[in-house]
Amino acid sequence: MPRAASTGPRDRLSAQIPVAASAGGVTAPAGFAAGAVHCGIKAPPALDLAVLAADATASAAGLFTTNLVQAAPVTVSKGHLERTRGRARAIVVNSGCANACTGADGLAHAARMAEATAAAIGCAPEEVLVASTGVIGVTLKIDRILTGIQSAAATMGRDQGSEAARAIMTTDPFPKEHAVIVETEHGAFTVGGMAKGSGMIEPNMATMLAFVTTDARVSPPLLRRALQASARDTFNAITVDGECSTNDSLFALASGASGVAIDEDTYPALLEGLQAVSRALALGIVRGGEGATKLIAVTVRDARTTDEARQVARTIANSPLVKTAVHGADPNWGRIVAAAGRSGVLFDVDRATVHVGGVLLFENGLPRDEAAPRAAEHLTRRDVQIEMSLGSGGGASATIWTCDLSAEYVRINGEYRT
Repeated sequence: MPRAASTGPRDRLSAQIPVAASAGGVTAPAGFAAGAVHCGIKAPPALDLAVLAADATASAAGLFTTNLVQAAPVTVSKGHLERTRGRARAIVVNSGCANACTGADGLAHAARMAEATAAAIGCAPEEVLVASTGVIGVTLKIDRILTGIQSAAATMGRDQGSEAARAIMTTDPFPKEHAVIVETEHGAFTVGGMAKGSGMIEPNMATMLAFVTTDARVSPPLLRRALQASARDTFNAITVDGECSTNDSLFALASGASGVAIDEDTYPALLEGLQAVSRALALGIVRGGEGATKLIAVTVRDARTTDEARQVARTIANSPLVKTAVHGADPNWGRIVAAAGRSGVLFDVDRATVHVGGVLLFENGLPRDEAAPRAAEHLTRRDVQIEMSLGSGGGASATIWTCDLSAEYVRINGEYRT
């Protein structure tokens, strides 16, 4: 994923901007419709194909996997955004087949998905973004996809957002969608979105597909800037198993249908809306992680820099030993300290502290084992808080969200292809 611009005052959220949850998801903003069908990639009757379209050409932005191995839809969508300079009309996405490591045929199939969608809704093929998710190395059943695109486009409606959210799922235990209304002095606009992801999740553009829409009127460069900034502490701050996929794609479309224009003065309101929707979707991905029973927030404080805080938090969150200890409600602070110690960030362990659920377990290089029973009780809950202070005096902090590691995760991934 390209580096975001350095964070300035307008890239920080303001608690004074009114944001309220709204019904619906990706089609909640005005100017968008969706359609979803079962086309035969997954076993019936599961939905496996969705089309999301704007009423007219919209501003668009995308962020993609940083994995060296990139699926055909990623390559095609990158090229389309470059050629249109950040304009798009539609997104077509299938589940059940990643169309990754499929050679020239895979690229041709992704291009045909864009062409078929363009013909169905009346736009240029380069105005269509493509995404796929599922098993790697399997050839896409393109004839079924093309027939499905026609059917999905014919049944599109603003009330079909929830069906689209179901159609993009793979091992997800539930669909993920969210929407908010943002109030500004120039009027209100809506931000909505849907996402999929359950396994192969790592905060490196996160292994997932996510689609965010807004009816604000915003230029492509400003939309991309806001998407990068909002992803930094949402989609790029989650992990299930530390695995980075071949298909990660995060798209944003802005229809402008609300009439509320976004400029430098109103940019914080757009960022607030994108952040609110993205965080809800990102946490839904972690809560629905493969085999997960607990959502874990790992917060690192008093680091020298925010990047160092993120690095330590990510190392703790990705530790199988930490994740299994949480699953078993074992307040093993030693695993947390050990993970931090191998993160590559320098700190003085004698100044560090570890809290679990607000309970102090480690301080001044020594354990506080008498507090372990209270921490163990906290670990039985659905939402778990782990906090480590590095004592570096820098005051920087960061949070990474993860989930526990269970035997069910092993079962799901041991049988994924068979």
